[in-house]
Amino acid sequence: MEEQENVVSSDIKLVATKAFQLSVCVAIAVAAPYFGNQLITGSIVNALLFISVATMGLESAFLLCLIPSLISIYTGLLPLALAPMIPFIMTGNALMVLVFSKLSKKSFWLSAIPAAIIKYIFICSVGVLLANSVLHGIAKNVFLMISWPQLATAIAGAAIAYLFMKVIKIKK
Repeated sequence: MEEQENVVSSDIKLVATKAFQLSVCVAIAVAAPYFGNQLITGSIVNALLFISVATMGLESAFLLCLIPSLISIYTGLLPLALAPMIPFIMTGNALMVLVFSKLSKKSFWLSAIPAAIIKYIFICSVGVLLANSVLHGIAKNVFLMISWPQLATAIAGAAIAYLFMKVIKIKK
């Protein structure tokens, strides 16, 4: 009976820990777009995505893929002209965490770099297609947001996540 109570107690602690971790990540994901700078926001969000895969698993990371883009459009960080890109940015984030998760048996960097590149290729490709079809006349500086900064912030986020996980000794 005592062994059964220990298992239940252990499960409750694990659920509480995961819920707390997810709550902190959601709070950071909501706050990040308020920095008002794509390079800072994107790096923070991408770091969160990598860390969430390592600490909470793929399901929690998928949830976090949805939040920042919605907040970015609300805060004005993402221009209204790019609103049609939101589902594709979310999908790009989901692709990144999925690839990172699937390759995680390799080293951190052999998982993170391909994940970042796939995210970049996906978002940039969709951006080009939308810019040439739906978003006629999209301003060049607005389109710039969905090009190279996607790769730069994904790699910067990976570096932040790597350092964070080293400091708190999370293995991935």
